[in-house]
Amino acid sequence: MLLPLFQVDAFTNTPFTGNPAAVIPLESWLDDALMQKIAMENNLSETVFFVATPDSVDSDFYIRWFTPTSEVDLCGHATLASAKVLFDELGFDQSSIRFQSKSGILIVKKQGDRFELDFPSRPPEPITLTGLAEALGAEPTEVYQSRDIVAVFEHEDDVRNLKPDFSKLKLLDVFGFSITAPSSTTETGNEQDFVNRFFTPSNGVNEDPVTGSAYCSLIPYWSNRLHKTQLVGQQVSQRTGLVYCELQGDRIKIAGDAVIFLRGQIYI
Repeated sequence: MLLPLFQVDAFTNTPFTGNPAAVIPLESWLDDALMQKIAMENNLSETVFFVATPDSVDSDFYIRWFTPTSEVDLCGHATLASAKVLFDELGFDQSSIRFQSKSGILIVKKQGDRFELDFPSRPPEPITLTGLAEALGAEPTEVYQSRDIVAVFEHEDDVRNLKPDFSKLKLLDVFGFSITAPSSTTETGNEQDFVNRFFTPSNGVNEDPVTGSAYCSLIPYWSNRLHKTQLVGQQVSQRTGLVYCELQGDRIKIAGDAVIFLRGQIYI
């Protein structure tokens, strides 16, 4: 069996930056174990599969995301990458794509060269998490949780210079950790409002380059703190990426660019 494979750098317009995702369009679903093996073999933070849903009035495709070790309920950059492939490689000719997923309907619109995702807002709530500061190697000023832990620091450099102990983070049994701070460039006229990094060692990815789903919690937090609904986040991983966001009630808009890096086939 031959399967098409695209590798897409998401949340960037420059190859070798942003977050790479493997995109595999399917005519019908493969066995779950096989999809997990393919994701493990690709060894990227996410491998995404989608299948057309011609009999559905609510969706165009069903979408699923796999890390090298597990299936996840929501992934932003791989959804953006899938839209890039559908619009620019596979000839999808509607103004928006409706993906059915484990997190409900996700809509992606193409706006010029940029793609806008419509995702659920997941406002985080204040918590106390014993062992977090030790695992991160620094004490955050605030800690919240929705799906992910959101650890807030005072300065951008605190986030950039963080050197966590991933083995200790993994023991905390949390899906992921968003580490964030206000951007030091905001007052100089640059567009970023905040910076962040994202760690998910329990899912086989110590640090994810640019994490769309993390903004489901980051945007409601920063919108409330900065008293604005339109924000720009910079994920300051080694690859880095910009995410353009807007809070709209219980939904958020997450927009970014994407570039195709690879076209190929999988032999199974």
